[in-house]
Amino acid sequence: MKNCFSIQDYVAMHRALEEAKKAFSLGEVPIGAVLTKEGQIIARAFNAMEEKQDPTAHAELLCIQKGAEKMGSWRLLDTILYTTLEPCVMCGGAILLSRLKKVIWAAPDIRHGSHGSWVNLFEKKHPTHSLEIIGGLCQEEAAHLMRFFFKKQRRKKENLNLTITFT
Repeated sequence: MKNCFSIQDYVAMHRALEEAKKAFSLGEVPIGAVLTKEGQIIARAFNAMEEKQDPTAHAELLCIQKGAEKMGSWRLLDTILYTTLEPCVMCGGAILLSRLKKVIWAAPDIRHGSHGSWVNLFEKKHPTHSLEIIGGLCQEEAAHLMRFFFKKQRRKKENLNLTITFT
């Protein structure tokens, strides 16, 4: 497959990766998202499930909410969402309902991905909305960040278990 991403796409995904790194530093699963309109970032967010103790506090949903607030409409027409992980089914539903023009994601999510890694929510033509969705932009960097985060989490858990075992 030939490269279908623009310089603007790379820049926006790197901003999403910056958001993911913020999540990482706060102990959240490192997923970040940015929403653009006409090449300008209008919203950005990172996972906040631990902070908010809310299973819906995904980077994509928080970014969509901020974008809707900024645009003054739930219809996010002509916007592009960049996210560091393939959207889950919940986020996929919000993506369709918010009328995004396009979604570009980085790494696949084999446990929850809604663009073919687990299920494909987008394979059937939607009756009222057309969405372009593409994966793989900056995949290695996003996947590395996720692997590093979960390796760190496992080490913390192992150390905790060792402490409990030997005290």
